[in-house]
Amino acid sequence: MFKNKILLVTGGTGSFGNTIVNRFVTSDIKEIRIVSRDEKKQDEMRHMYQVEYPECADKIKFYIGDVRDYNSIVGAFRGVDYVFHAAALKQVPSCEFYPMEAVKTNILGSNNVIDACVNNHVKKAIFLSTDKAAYPINAMGMTKALMEKNVIARSRQMGKEDPVLCLTRYGNVMASRGSVIPLFCEQIAEGKQLTITNPEMTRFMMTLNDAVDLVLFAFANGEQGDLFVQKAPAATIETLAQAVLQLKKSDVGYKVIGARHGEKLYEVLVTVEEMIRAEDMGNFYRVAADNRNLNYDNLEKGNIDLNHIEQYNSHNTHRLTVEEMKELLLKLKLFGGTY
Repeated sequence: MFKNKILLVTGGTGSFGNTIVNRFVTSDIKEIRIVSRDEKKQDEMRHMYQVEYPECADKIKFYIGDVRDYNSIVGAFRGVDYVFHAAALKQVPSCEFYPMEAVKTNILGSNNVIDACVNNHVKKAIFLSTDKAAYPINAMGMTKALMEKNVIARSRQMGKEDPVLCLTRYGNVMASRGSVIPLFCEQIAEGKQLTITNPEMTRFMMTLNDAVDLVLFAFANGEQGDLFVQKAPAATIETLAQAVLQLKKSDVGYKVIGARHGEKLYEVLVTVEEMIRAEDMGNFYRVAADNRNLNYDNLEKGNIDLNHIEQYNSHNTHRLTVEEMKELLLKLKLFGGTY
């Protein structure tokens, strides 16, 4: 699918971008374009790939641009075949304090990406979303939910020659930038107690490699307006903390500090309403867009009993034990693994 093609990644200097580049750089892809506004991270990333993949580093091209500014990014999309849109404000507390900044990046910025894809005849674009967009209670989730709604709404307007627009929705991606596992490791290194919000709080657990698998599945299988979710196990924050302490052979323990601004007790990856039309594809759920029009008089009548349909959330998926959590953590570079 990607042989001799050009892939563009927005927010490509982040955790997702780096993992996607690692997956593709040694393949037969023609070019990978990284669009971001952080010149320091771009420079670090450029030098890193020149050292680690000298024979492939020329495939990676860097563009300074901000998705908030259409004119700053549109040129990078010329000749591009596929786009993965990862640029976003992702930190829940910071979005709670600066919600309009989240609106500018997560909603307006993603719409600029759609415009750039349409105007440059991109074949397919995948937009990264989050479990926080399902039944959102915080500004980050709300802006991502509106991003999802806009992608689906724009997908209804696409013609045969226009890009296919799809979505991927993720749970907690372990060891991604700004996540809790690197924080736990820093606290242990400094001899401090781990700070946990609520011992019973659950989160989906995925590796960055799992996240890339979901992107590739969406590129290969996505049709206009589709949303893809990868099934994943979950763990309580207490289980995660215990697993990290045991692997690091630390006895610093932990203390409960209470939930931060906008945090949920558990996260939802597929809502009840989405499960009605979700297609189980083994390791993934595909949720097709609701493409009914506004002429409701012509729609089939009938009520669906929602009482027998269950959302897919981090409380009702497989719950990891401490030992299972340790096995998963050992896949991460922080604990000697490869991810």
